[in-house]
Amino acid sequence: MLHLVDTNVLARALDSRHSDRRTANDAVTLLVDGGHKLVVVPQVLFEWWAVATRPRAVNGLGMHASHADSVLKSFEARFPVLPDDSRLYSAWRRMVVEHGVSGKTSHDARLAAAMEIHGIAHLLTFNAADFVRFPHVTVVTPHEVLAT
Repeated sequence: MLHLVDTNVLARALDSRHSDRRTANDAVTLLVDGGHKLVVVPQVLFEWWAVATRPRAVNGLGMHASHADSVLKSFEARFPVLPDDSRLYSAWRRMVVEHGVSGKTSHDARLAAAMEIHGIAHLLTFNAADFVRFPHVTVVTPHEVLAT
């Protein structure tokens, strides 16, 4: 089964101060060991870079660009990066209008659109509530993975 990994899972997996660090890492390991394929899209990596290189004082990981680059390379090796393509904008635009999306949640709509065009049903995320409005997205939280 194919799962898109959300930015928050990658960020928490590397945040030594976050209480969900182990949960994030264990959920990824369990899914992979269970035969699931985990992928990312460019947006996840863009968002991760922003979090990784933002200072800790403003809810970031405080990494220098060179460290973030080496981590990014490890993500690219571990999770196939599915490409953005010309269908993404149209799918995103339809979703934001159809579901009345506004503000920061338009980033979530872009992930939902990427999932639709790539035929991905499952999203591994800590932010389940952010995707409720998108009926084609089946949210799987890391806590649910560990509970099964």
